[in-house]
Amino acid sequence: MKNSISLLFYIKRVKVDINNKANIYLRITVNSRRAEFSIQRKIHIDKWNSNLNRVKGYSKEAQEINQYIDLISNKINKIHQHLIDKEKIFSAVQIRDIYLGKGQNLKMLLKIFQDHNNQIEKLVGKDFAAGTVLRYRTAKSHVEEYIKYEYNLNDIPVNDVDHKFITGFEYYLKTERNCAHNTAIKYITNFKKIIRIAYANDWITKDPFFNWKARLKTVVREYLSEDEIQELVKKEFKLPRLDQVKDIFLFSCFTGLAYADVKKLTKNSIVIGIDGNKWINTKRTKTNTVSNIPLLPVSIAIIEKYVNHKEIKDFPKLLPVLSNQKMNAYLKEIADVCGISKNLTFHLARHTFATTVTLTNGVPIESVSKMLGHKSLKTTQHYAKILDRKVSDDMALLKEKLNSLGTKNSTQDKKSV
Repeated sequence: MKNSISLLFYIKRVKVDINNKANIYLRITVNSRRAEFSIQRKIHIDKWNSNLNRVKGYSKEAQEINQYIDLISNKINKIHQHLIDKEKIFSAVQIRDIYLGKGQNLKMLLKIFQDHNNQIEKLVGKDFAAGTVLRYRTAKSHVEEYIKYEYNLNDIPVNDVDHKFITGFEYYLKTERNCAHNTAIKYITNFKKIIRIAYANDWITKDPFFNWKARLKTVVREYLSEDEIQELVKKEFKLPRLDQVKDIFLFSCFTGLAYADVKKLTKNSIVIGIDGNKWINTKRTKTNTVSNIPLLPVSIAIIEKYVNHKEIKDFPKLLPVLSNQKMNAYLKEIADVCGISKNLTFHLARHTFATTVTLTNGVPIESVSKMLGHKSLKTTQHYAKILDRKVSDDMALLKEKLNSLGTKNSTQDKKSV
């Protein structure tokens, strides 16, 4: 039955004092969820009746403790009935805390989460990107849905969050929300920040994430090979929309810019670099980090191709970029026509720049990281791990060097003879 309650008074026989007495506890269970506390009474373990949840016999001590147990039971049941009459959704922990006089001091989890989200929303463009705010909103929504799904509650006290809640939330994201492993972990990491805020403010006494570790799975990111890039470059489309999408995609392949960053480029984003050539100077939408990228001939040709396009001729924007949804839909058509079996999405262009265009051609990883606008070199190193061809080329150079060295030493040995 919805919001059903059961009370169990019991002793912990393993925790007795020197007189063989143990504390009496009350366990409250609501909808299979428990909360417990000591009633501040002790009894000799031999005098406790586990079947009746009462003290044995009719001694004065037994009568006083049993009357006190009945008093507590009555108070708990009244609290329970009051919450039902008010049509409030509640938990065992809330009933316990109301009884103990803590009901007014509870910090509610979703309220803390929402306060956090309200704060970072006001810092968009200063300390946070819009995408970050969106992720926290989505994470909060998932937590809210999980609480309703698992606890049948609108919110819970933050001190109800334990390791079981966290692992249950992870399982919920993967099963009910169909999130991939890494996606689920990222949402939980967002949630973890909220718990850390509660811990830092002493709203909870221990960190439930102490024994939880975020373990992301390595994802092999697809990218276009040199042959596939050339297939796109030489392919001519009669439909203007496909030709336009192809060009914008190739522009990203040769600049490494994500969709949002290409879309926001203006004519003022093109500057003259320290080498006297044209560079792109912009800030990444996602991380707000600066990206300075020298323009390759392919990218310059694409910009010049669309100088007089109706969407940009009299406007500051640099390129006629369609919506992300349309771009990805048309890229599927382009992939079919070009015989590319990979899942062609706009973000694949960024991976292609990092791998095929730069790292594979010997551009130092530090330079690639700077152009991509990565905050950490570790992020860029992920691309280097998947370049078996690059490893092969590097080892080939090493073999050549060693062979050359061996030949040189052999010649010198012959001369000395």
